[in-house]
Formats: sequence, C-alpha cells, structure tokens
Amino acid sequence: MECLQIAAETGAEPCYGCNQEWYGTDWQRRAGCGPTVAATLYYYLFRPDNRCFNQAEWLARMEEVWQYVTPTERGMPTTRLFLESVLSYAAAKQQKIGHACCDVTEEKADRPMLTEVLDFLRSGLTQDAPIAFLNLCNGAETNLHRWHWVTVVGMEFAADGSQALLNTLDEGKMKTVDLACWLDTTALGGGFVYFWPN
Repeated sequence: MECLQIAAETGAEPCYGCNQEWYGTDWQRRAGCGPTVAATLYYYLFRPDNRCFNQAEWLARMEEVWQYVTPTERGMPTTRLFLESVLSYAAAKQQKIGHACCDVTEEKADRPMLTEVLDFLRSGLTQDAPIAFLNLCNGAETNLHRWHWVTVVGMEFAADGSQALLNTLDEGKMKTVDLACWLDTTALGGGFVYFWPN
C-alpha cells in the first residue's frame, strides 16, 4: 500500500491510488474512472525500482494512459473494452502482460457464485496484482458509485465463503465494499480484471 499512498501536491491529506478529479478537463473528470484505475494497476505493476510516485508523476501517467484507455460516450462499460484498451497501451509501451477476467452478468442466474469470484480475486491478489472492478449497478451496496470502476487492493472473507469484504481505492480514499451484497443485488452486474508482467 505504500506505493499507492500518494502525497498531495497542495499539502492536503495523502490520497490512496489515482483520483480522476486530477484530470484537467470536465469530461475527463466525469468519465475518467476507467483510465484512472488502469493507470493505478499498470504503474503499480511496472513501477521502476518499486519507488513511489508523487501526484504530478501519477497524473502524467494518467494522461498517457487516457490516450489508449479512452472512454466512449458511455464510459468504459465492459470488461472487454477495458482489457483490450490496456493491452493496446501495453503493446505501445512494448511491455508484455498477462491478464485474467471475471464477468458478472446482468442475468442473475448466469452469474458466477460468490466462491468463484473469491477464487478469482484471491488469485490476483496473491500475485501482488491490484484488480479493476467494474460496477454497473451497486444494488444495495451503498459504498459504490454506479457505472464506475474502482481498484481492489485486498479482501477479507469467511472461511465458508458466505461473506466477503473488498478493500477498494476510489476518489483517493480507501473504501470497504460488501462483495456478497453487491453480487446478490446488482441489477446490471460488472466484472473484474487484473494483469501481471509476462
């Protein structure tokens, strides 16, 4: 987490992860959650000498990522669009990355079980890979914005897989999300994506 704690340029409280409010235009600030999460994931994995960036350095990377992970009029509403955009950015950087994706469908009967999602998340986090989380509808989970990407950096769960809390980064803050509640009550679904150096 030290590498994702960012000292604010104005002397304010440190941020956790990139913040789309740092972008320079109104459209970027409104639609920039996908590129913001992509920048957080990508530069966590490829940070030189494991060093931490300051806010200005992170913003420069966010702007660079935006050129490839570019929101449509509907933002980045699918894991596929996010995944393909990040892979395009990695290709431009001439860096090879592996990737994994777990979709949560709109149709509740077709969704993966909580234990399957937990296995996916555990696989990424044990590889020291932050995970991009797309939430199209937050359902009864009040700690998420709808139609929004956040970064998952940790989780706690019951041994029987009945409950799970995700530690997420959003708006420069750490937030806890009830995964079981979201998975059970989201009306539109979403999904999860992570990457690793290959």
